[in-house]
Amino acid sequence: MTTIRPRKDAVRNWQRIVEVGREHVDAGRPLQLNEIARVASVGVATVYRHFPSSEALMEALAQPGLAELIDLGEHALNGREPAGALEEFLVGALQAQAADPALAHVFAASQHEQAATRGDMERLRALLGDLLDRAHAIGEVDPDVTVADLVPLVCGIVHAAALRTGDKAGRAAAVRRYLGVALQGLRPTA
Repeated sequence: MTTIRPRKDAVRNWQRIVEVGREHVDAGRPLQLNEIARVASVGVATVYRHFPSSEALMEALAQPGLAELIDLGEHALNGREPAGALEEFLVGALQAQAADPALAHVFAASQHEQAATRGDMERLRALLGDLLDRAHAIGEVDPDVTVADLVPLVCGIVHAAALRTGDKAGRAAAVRRYLGVALQGLRPTA
């Protein structure tokens, strides 16, 4: 079977679009595909051929961060005791979202356009569920707390930290502080 490789100019265009998209997201500017095309010096049709919507481009920007979080979750699941593993994963997920607006956007989205993003998000939910189950089993987390509780809580912490301070160091510190408060609330009551 012959595999069709993308043309070199198509690969260059994709990379340029992603680079310009990253610059826009990191600067807090919206991803308007016509503007991305203009700044990337490619045709509008070229941008839409690679990314049919701004959401698709945002998901592409988040892919490296999603892969890193999956690695972190797998490491936490296999390498630590249950309570510390859950906390390690939550800290990593929160700090990654605080540092990468594309990642925070994808986590907050109710739906995802790309199959790869849907798969990554399902894997992250499964990892979080496994970590939570382990913490439940040793009585470290209230048995009534579910993954469905933690996902919006994590997004809320990221949002609260973003409102609190504008610089990355301040957001990371706020994330850590807010997570500490949330982790206390997850513990079983006597």
